[in-house]
Amino acid sequence: MQYIQRGTRTFKMVNVALFVGGFNTFAILWGTQPILPEISKEFHISPAISSLSLSSTTIALAISMLIAGSLSDVFGRKSVMTFSLVASSILAILTAFSPSFHLLILGRIFQGITLAGLPAVAMAYLGEEIDPRSLGMAMGLYISGNSVGGMGGRIISGILTDLSGWRIALAGIGIISLLASIIFWFILPKSSHFKPQKLAMKPTITSLFSKFREPGLPSIFITGFLLMGSFVSLYNYIGFQLIAPPYSLSQTLVGFIFIVYTVGTFSSTWMGMLADQYGKRRLLQISLLILLLGACLTLHTSLWIKISGIAIFTYGFFAGHSIASGWVGQLATHNKAQASAIYLFFYYLGSSIGGTASGTFYSSFGWTGVVAMIVGLAVISIIISIRIRVTSTNRFMQTPHSV
Repeated sequence: MQYIQRGTRTFKMVNVALFVGGFNTFAILWGTQPILPEISKEFHISPAISSLSLSSTTIALAISMLIAGSLSDVFGRKSVMTFSLVASSILAILTAFSPSFHLLILGRIFQGITLAGLPAVAMAYLGEEIDPRSLGMAMGLYISGNSVGGMGGRIISGILTDLSGWRIALAGIGIISLLASIIFWFILPKSSHFKPQKLAMKPTITSLFSKFREPGLPSIFITGFLLMGSFVSLYNYIGFQLIAPPYSLSQTLVGFIFIVYTVGTFSSTWMGMLADQYGKRRLLQISLLILLLGACLTLHTSLWIKISGIAIFTYGFFAGHSIASGWVGQLATHNKAQASAIYLFFYYLGSSIGGTASGTFYSSFGWTGVVAMIVGLAVISIIISIRIRVTSTNRFMQTPHSV
């Protein structure tokens, strides 16, 4: 069977399906982020504790993806992804009616477990089915679906929270996601290059640890951890600052701040294509510098400069994530789904740890403390990106995609 090439009807169907699947997953995952102030107020908890409604989901997601990738090797890519989308959508509706913060956290943990199926498997599906010359664009379009989902979930949450409360907001996201799941199931083509494997624990664990010995992969894993730690640190607490004086924005307006995610939709696709042409190392470093610049601009007191900084930061983040995640499939010599799952494990572990740790910085030092933490993570990421160059140059020196 031939690989799916850019410009064909099948290529378009794959991209639409995974765009919709990414929208579903990340609308549910990030749906509580803009309403953290409301959750904090209703349950009488601190901003750092309220962030557990997000961190608990991402840590459950991170751990579950290590298993979901291996399950997809047995049951198939499409089956695991479809189950993930449907189950998490139903749970999103049920979680909206949690009577206590503890039950809300429990529901969000279960959501993290079920959400793991799509992000753990989607990159492997693309790596197996898409022509390598078109993979950068396909991966970028998938990541752009993630960004639109994250943006849409946040905006919908903000609007519905102002109109009817945060519970109706979460339920609304669940209903929309369920409809998106049905579209995904109907239009995603079945795998053509997938070969089922038997689930054997010992070889699976051995293969898991072998990924840390492959040149370049450990550095990419750590980069994903730092990228996501920075991203969640900014978006978790920007809402707390914007609803307080001197800005005093409404929950709806804070939700619309997330429309800057559209720059992530553009940057993930465009920078992914540029990385195919000019090399992933170079474009990753440029992306990290853009992220660093954007974070620093959010320190300005002008609302418009602050929002511009958020947009620039978001551009750099999605570009960096698109490049790093696409690089995993090329660096891994075998069990690419497992390699992708490990990358995403570190990615969402960064979300859980960074998102809660930055809450301590916010409580102690305000917004300046959060930005200082982000700057530190970005500088470390840039240093590691240089290390990726050292460890992988010899292996890929003859590969056009790695120049």
